Amino acid sequence: MKRLLTLLLAGCLGLFALRAAAELTPPDVLVKDVTLEVLGIVSKDREIQAGNVQKVIGLVEEKVLPHFSFESMTALAMGVNWRQTSPEQKQQLTQQFKTLLVRTYASAITTYRDEKFEFLPLRAQPADTDVTVHARVLKPGRQPVALDYDMEKTPRGWKCYNVYVGGVSLVLNYRTEFSAEVRKSGIDGLIGVLEKKNRQLEAGKQ
Repeated sequence: MKRLLTLLLAGCLGLFALRAAAELTPPDVLVKDVTLEVLGIVSKDREIQAGNVQKVIGLVEEKVLPHFSFESMTALAMGVNWRQTSPEQKQQLTQQFKTLLVRTYASAITTYRDEKFEFLPLRAQPADTDVTVHARVLKPGRQPVALDYDMEKTPRGWKCYNVYVGGVSLVLNYRTEFSAEVRKSGIDGLIGVLEKKNRQLEAGKQ
């Protein structure tokens, strides 16, 4: 019994050390490591390359989701309407927007072939708690595409709350649509629209 407790304690300490290391990882290193790890898996997995969306979603949930702040992303997409929502509505909106973004990200991953990524030096001060990590997607014969990740420092480490592709914000791109829906049918109406959209995506519809 004593030996078992010792092993369990050692295991817990090991997990704590790994978690602490992850929390201390600089934002630019975190973005690079996660990106290269995911693309490395994609490049070797034939099922993912063949378009197995469920497998890609599993990969995203395991490797990518822990490094995103979906509540911050949802608040950013909602804009001033975020202040009008109840705690329950905030939770529902965050969950539905998270599901939508995961499927969008997963769909993009299935199109990955031989693109290369260039990660630019981070321009930030040690005390900064909000930074932008810059990268570029390189493909032979095409202009590089800028990828920018807005990152915030939280008690659980650095988290991404916005992504720009070619200068266009993935999150802010939804704000006009969300605002129009809130004006039309309120917060609950927007939640309903997102739920319907996610059901359609899950069923393979457009």
